[in-house]
Amino acid sequence: MVLAVLFSAMTEPTFVPLGERYDPGIPPQQAADQFHEILRLRRSIRAFSDRPVSREAVEAIVRCATSAPSGANKQPWRFVAVSDAQTKSAIRAAAEKEERELYAHRASEEWLRDLAPLGTDDVKEYLDVAPWLIVVFRMTATDDGGKVYYSDESVGLATGMFLAAAQMAGLATLTHTPSPMKFLAELLGRPKHERPYMLIPLGYPAEDCTVPLHALARKPLNEVLLFDPTTNS
Repeated sequence: MVLAVLFSAMTEPTFVPLGERYDPGIPPQQAADQFHEILRLRRSIRAFSDRPVSREAVEAIVRCATSAPSGANKQPWRFVAVSDAQTKSAIRAAAEKEERELYAHRASEEWLRDLAPLGTDDVKEYLDVAPWLIVVFRMTATDDGGKVYYSDESVGLATGMFLAAAQMAGLATLTHTPSPMKFLAELLGRPKHERPYMLIPLGYPAEDCTVPLHALARKPLNEVLLFDPTTNS
């Protein structure tokens, strides 16, 4: 709170030393390779265990997510953690209603063909089973009505860091984006300046959990990384 008041009162830039930095003690490539060994095992799952996950674990993961950069340091994100069974069931019912519309009417033929290898449908049992549903909201203004900048990009960065932190914690996630998502704000009593961005079940995989083979494919590095494309070297 003290820092928030301090920052809000600042009108001129103030600079301080960079301070402590993380040093892996090994070359950057080796450190990144080690991190990749953890992240490459991340899966989007749809079969969760009801095994409990502590509130403290959720706090630690969200703390990691909030280290993300944001436009003008406005931090335009809100993470709402839901463990109440009745609320989770209400979210499931509303999400499945929207998903039925998606599969029956809203999705194009091309979209449905692209989804087919993933085996998805409008049944979202995991929304009841996962111990936590983390609803990420994108703020269109600050709580006191101030402007925010690059909110989509900022919240996307924080969400990605949330997923990475959950993987580091040994937990599984799913990036669920029922469309439209307005019902999440209504069910959770969120104000108008908070817009639902993503619904993320968080927990452990069920013992019989399976994942679609199609989802394991990753583009080779030479398709996603270019070095100096405008040079002849």
